[in-house]
Amino acid sequence: MTYTKSLVWFRRDLRHFDNAALYQALKQSPSCYCVFVFDKTILQALPKRDRRVQFIHQSVQELREELAAIGTHLIVLYGDPTEEIPRLAAELAIDAVFVNRDYEPAAIQRDQVVQQGLASFNCQLIACKDQVIFEIDEVLSLAGKPFSVFTPYKNAWLKKLASETDGEPDFYFKPYPIAKYAAHFAKHVATEMPTLSAMGFESLDEQTFKLHGGMQAGAKLLDDFLTRIDQYGDARDYPAIKGPSYLSVHLRFGTVSIRYLVSQAIRHIRIANTLAGASVWLSELIWRDFYFMILHHNPRVVGSAFKPEYDAIQWESGQSAKDMFQAWCDGKTGYPLVDAAMLQLNQTGYMHNRLRMVVASFLVKDLGIDWRWGEAYFALHLNDFDLSANNGGWQWAASTGCDAQPYFRIFNPITQSEKFDHEGKFIRRYLPQLASLNPKQIHAPWKLSPIELTAANIQLGLNYPHPIVAHDLARQKTLERYSVVKKIAPT
Repeated sequence: MTYTKSLVWFRRDLRHFDNAALYQALKQSPSCYCVFVFDKTILQALPKRDRRVQFIHQSVQELREELAAIGTHLIVLYGDPTEEIPRLAAELAIDAVFVNRDYEPAAIQRDQVVQQGLASFNCQLIACKDQVIFEIDEVLSLAGKPFSVFTPYKNAWLKKLASETDGEPDFYFKPYPIAKYAAHFAKHVATEMPTLSAMGFESLDEQTFKLHGGMQAGAKLLDDFLTRIDQYGDARDYPAIKGPSYLSVHLRFGTVSIRYLVSQAIRHIRIANTLAGASVWLSELIWRDFYFMILHHNPRVVGSAFKPEYDAIQWESGQSAKDMFQAWCDGKTGYPLVDAAMLQLNQTGYMHNRLRMVVASFLVKDLGIDWRWGEAYFALHLNDFDLSANNGGWQWAASTGCDAQPYFRIFNPITQSEKFDHEGKFIRRYLPQLASLNPKQIHAPWKLSPIELTAANIQLGLNYPHPIVAHDLARQKTLERYSVVKKIAPT
């Protein structure tokens, strides 16, 4: 089908290359406009110093410049998209609005409202698959049901990826080049782009921001990661070294293409002919698809346990629970690795993936705090916050989710620290008051003698807190807490 005029509505796909909606709009329309809307219904709930908003603003500015170089203009608005998109489409006499599909319940509801508004003047909303390799019902069990366990899903995902479609073995990560249809971009009078301050946000300085939005920044990170991808399988677990790809925030806002990332993983697997590095990274990308699929088929996981039986768990409550939660948020639990991880999050908006598991386990299974409290805190502070992955990660740690760790698996924050930050380098980075402790002392300073503490200039309760709980006792209490669902534990 062809349309006289189309409009591409950018959302979490802030790039002009390998963009499914942009490609389809240009291919199916001789006159294609582009728009991005800063959604005030979302932004109004955020703190005025938010790294993510600045990241998006930088990314939109770069996208705008790149589209201008091609010969078109990115219209940038601030308002409610359920009002702004139908209004703009009517003003420009648009036949079809192209978007890349979003899988979050609130986004689905928003798009339904927009679709209804467009339909009032015979304009269509056309959704494309872009932020995942496989979506919704594309990977199902042999019985035609959605998977709830990752490994069989991964196996089916890989099998489908390797299958030929239309005679192309790499069909599912084939890019969407737009050069052929670049003449279809509509000319449009340039408009002003809303500033951060006009939307009520403060601009963070480079020292505080520590992020670079946009396609070029994403490409630079990817190029760097590909030089060390072979070590990823081992290096990714150690927060003191440069192990991860650091691409999660770029994936979240679409300044990189998931198809290109998968193609690079496959290329390195084929070159190396090994299961190390690239295959481990590919598995992490598959987890991302998996959690999108889980969210689509089980929207109830937003606010409830994937396994309904686990909603019967009685979490700590009252002022003591609030105090413990605040200590966790502030990095004042007395467990150095947990505290350093929380300080990393609070200061940078980033947290190493291994540490996300450690602090989540600690909150839920050492402090007995409802996993939803931690999920909400991460949602507010993580640069790369993504509803499906955040929810999946927290429910995994709390043992309430699909394919989660068994409830009796409880991370020991001391042994995790000794194993993954053996020298204490990461801890020292965020807890300088512990810097003089040696690698054997730094993981549990409360075990030191008064003479050792004095020599290190540490006063427990003053410049570093006493442990908020005793792990061994907390473990026993957790096993009792989870006994209500003991019958569903794996054997």
